[in-house]
Amino acid sequence: MGDFKLSATLRGHEDDVRSVIFPHPTTVVSASRDFTVRLWKLQSSSPPSFDNTIKTHGKEFVNSLTIVPPSPSYPEGLIVSGGKDQLIDVRQPSKAIDDNADALLIGHGSNVCALDTSTDGKVIVSGSWDASARVWPVGKWDSSTVLEGHTASVWAVLAYDEDTIITGCADQKIRLFKPTGTLIRELQTGDVVRALCRLPAGHSSGAHFASAGNDALIRLWTLDGRQVAQLQGHDNFIYSLAVLPNGQLVSAGEDRTVRIWNNQQCIQTITHPAISVWTVAVCPENGDIATGASDNIVRLFTRSEERFAEAAAIEQFANDVGASSIPQQAVGNINKEKLPGPEFLTSKSGTKEGQTVMINEANGNVSAYQWSSAANQWVHIGTVVDSAGSSGRKISHDGKEYDFVFDVDIEDGKPPLKLPYNLSQNPYEVARKFCETNKLPITYLDQVTNFIVQNTQGATLGQSNSQGGDPWGTESRYRPGDAAQVTPPQPPAPKPKVIPQKQYLDILTANHKMIFKKLQEFNQKLVDDGQKDVSFNPADIEQLAGTVTALEKGKEKDIQSAGIDLIVKAATEWPQDKRLPALDLLRLLFAFSNPVTYLTSQLSILDLLSESGVFSNTSVLNNTMMAIRSLGNLFKTDVGRAVASKEFDKIQKLVAPFITSNSRNLIIAVATLYINFSVLLSSEHNADRALTLLDDLSKILNSATDSEAVYRALVATGTLLSLGAEYCEAGREVFQLSTAVSHAADKVREPRIKAVVAEIEEQLKS
Repeated sequence: MGDFKLSATLRGHEDDVRSVIFPHPTTVVSASRDFTVRLWKLQSSSPPSFDNTIKTHGKEFVNSLTIVPPSPSYPEGLIVSGGKDQLIDVRQPSKAIDDNADALLIGHGSNVCALDTSTDGKVIVSGSWDASARVWPVGKWDSSTVLEGHTASVWAVLAYDEDTIITGCADQKIRLFKPTGTLIRELQTGDVVRALCRLPAGHSSGAHFASAGNDALIRLWTLDGRQVAQLQGHDNFIYSLAVLPNGQLVSAGEDRTVRIWNNQQCIQTITHPAISVWTVAVCPENGDIATGASDNIVRLFTRSEERFAEAAAIEQFANDVGASSIPQQAVGNINKEKLPGPEFLTSKSGTKEGQTVMINEANGNVSAYQWSSAANQWVHIGTVVDSAGSSGRKISHDGKEYDFVFDVDIEDGKPPLKLPYNLSQNPYEVARKFCETNKLPITYLDQVTNFIVQNTQGATLGQSNSQGGDPWGTESRYRPGDAAQVTPPQPPAPKPKVIPQKQYLDILTANHKMIFKKLQEFNQKLVDDGQKDVSFNPADIEQLAGTVTALEKGKEKDIQSAGIDLIVKAATEWPQDKRLPALDLLRLLFAFSNPVTYLTSQLSILDLLSESGVFSNTSVLNNTMMAIRSLGNLFKTDVGRAVASKEFDKIQKLVAPFITSNSRNLIIAVATLYINFSVLLSSEHNADRALTLLDDLSKILNSATDSEAVYRALVATGTLLSLGAEYCEAGREVFQLSTAVSHAADKVREPRIKAVVAEIEEQLKS
């Protein structure tokens, strides 16, 4: 059984993704602190790409999700979400964002932080910060049964079977109830409980369910209350648990990792480029994994090669992990002088999967490495920094350094409590820990969180606090319930305008070895099938190997025309289902001056691509997407930009048939190409070309639904409108851009979209 690898990256949320559900291979549902619930539908399968629609958009954080399976009353099933507004929203998946919910469940008195559905789909169970759990009969929305006895927040709920409901609580207890509300038993855990999951019948441990929490342990339990095992491996809070179809456990937590467990041993660690991995879910049909993290991204992982992401995307994910900053406080006090040097990585093997070591690098940095049993090597997972890069003056508190230390007045006449905070930390978790440590009522949690957020607005990682212990002056104290006493910070500087775009975009990330390996595999299939007229011989493969190495190392002088010829042959003459690796290499060639000159003057590459059918409506969409990405990379060099300008009409005609495609990656490639043309036209001022692009962009804005595609199309549009008043007039009167822009804003309700739409609307008024 292979390791999980990245399958898809789902971007669209604008804040932490707190909950994900993966009910079907074609469907993911996610909830976020950006106030939205999004439904992601599979658009193409190899590699997987998803498009999303917003199903709910409220005014508060959405923290929890569950899915009610289809039934005669609800043939599509139901999406159930809850959050800080204390309401539980129940709606059918096909309902539009502006449609009324099928039901709004009212009863909780604080944030709804946990939801689950019974396997028969007859009841929904909810948990809340109000120290209660409730059971809601599906379809009988006006009634609920309160599960009594909790003395703190109920952070996890599990509808184990039709006779048993399990809750996990911040009072360090697990409770088993009858659905009628009768308490069956209480289990003392030793720490708060944040996650629960059902284990399949006959699990190898003999346990029936698992729990996890702040002590970084996963505990396995039987229904009669026996703890049969503890799983150790995480280094911090565990937020979420799920189980694979084969019985293996999956966990996610504050140590940035998702971990796979088999027979009580961690067999794989997937580190994320985020502070927290809040949630993990498993698709019951294919065993793929979905995660949601504090970097606003939903990611899918798979063990099936046919669902792996593009090699470049997998490499980019690894690079993002390696490039991430790890806050000093996340790893504790480090004596750099006592750390091993880089030689440790080649002389010592890890003792277990996921083991982490700190290395004192030759450049003086402290880097974190994690042991991968599958790769049998140490993998770089980030650089340890003071407060994620802060080089300014720090504030000392209890022997540690912080960006801020606030005073919190609880009672008049008593010394204030100290609230330390680093910009790299999650304000919600800092506030929670502060309330727990100081035994404050749960009602203070929201107020403390909001205070932290408001009093650090505009502060960025690495800023200096020149005022020492009290960054906002002597009156910056917080008194719960009395926000007027807080002296607010100076407002942040206004955000710079997005448009006009001035930089060309390129897509150069690639796993060269993986691309070449796939090309060799396809070539061998051609050889095996007897297609000697198009397949490569060993000398050709050797020539290609040299070309790929030159591309990887950026050595343009070593890129020979013979290697380019072979790449073009595979990209244009091989069967369509085998062209993608060659087109991927062509994309990389387009970023170099000499290859571009050869490709365009000697080979007439645009004509060859057109004649190959890559721009026809029968082409494999991924091939078309990669060809358009290649065209986008033309703008990397002066030579390429000259070609793009000379061949504008030809390029536009090749691309135009795809401007209303529903393929996410394809339409993003088109929008990126159009951004580059808009930047080029800022210096050329060719009215006919600008108007042609505005016409196309209007159609993209009317049809695209993906947030990234819409955003890029808007940036290109705004950049072209910046050329002058006559373009704005044409946009209004000829292309109805006001309507198209407004339509795009209605479809994708994100802050960045709202900001660029406001800029464009201001242009169109001029």
